[in-house]
Amino acid sequence: MRRTLIALTIAGALAASGCAARSAASQPPAPAAAHQHPASAPTTGGDGGRLATQLARARLATARYATNLQAAKADGYQILTRMIPDMGWHFLNPTIQGFDVTKPPILVYEHHHRAWQLAAFEWVFPTQPATPPLPGATYGSFGAACHYRDGTFVPAPSQADCPTRSPQTGAGFNFWHPDLVTLHLWVWYPNPDGLYNGTNPYIKPFNRG
Repeated sequence: MRRTLIALTIAGALAASGCAARSAASQPPAPAAAHQHPASAPTTGGDGGRLATQLARARLATARYATNLQAAKADGYQILTRMIPDMGWHFLNPTIQGFDVTKPPILVYEHHHRAWQLAAFEWVFPTQPATPPLPGATYGSFGAACHYRDGTFVPAPSQADCPTRSPQTGAGFNFWHPDLVTLHLWVWYPNPDGLYNGTNPYIKPFNRG
C-alpha cells in the first residue's frame, strides 16, 4: 500500500504540473549525481514582492517542521532519499498533489548528530512547466531511478531494471520513477547560489551527517 501511495503521488505531481515540452536531463551515472540543478536567475520588479509574500506563507505553514522531523513524519512525510551531497535528506508526503507553496510534497532536511533542520522544499514535474509556479523559478533534473524503503536509490532506465533489494543496504524495493524535472525552494536555509538552485555550498558541513 505504501509503495502504491508513493507511486500515485509521483504520478499525481506529474499529471498536475501543467507542463510544456522540455524533457528532464539525461540520467547521470551515479545516485549522488542523479540530482542536478543549474544556478538560479534573480527575480526583478513586482515579482519580488509577490515572491516575498509566498515565501512568508510557506514559512508560516511549515514552521512546525523546521527543527522537528518527527512532526513531519506524523503528518505523513516518509523517507525518499538519504543524504544527497550539498542538498540533504528528502522526505515525501504521498498524499500531497499539485503545486501549493504552503504544502510542499517533499521536504529536504539537514542532519547533524541527533538534530534535524528543515532547509528546502521540492516539487517534481515530467517536463518543465510552461508557466513558472514561482517568480523566476529555475529547474534541475533527477534521472530515472529505483527507490528503496530506507531511502537508498539507484539509477535505472525502467522499473524492470530495478533490483528487488537495494544494492547498498538490502532494503526492499519501494518504487521507480522516470526522468523528472525538479524545483527546489530554499525556504529554511540560506543558499548563496540562489533560492532555486538545487545544491547549496552551505550544506557541505552536513554531508557526513
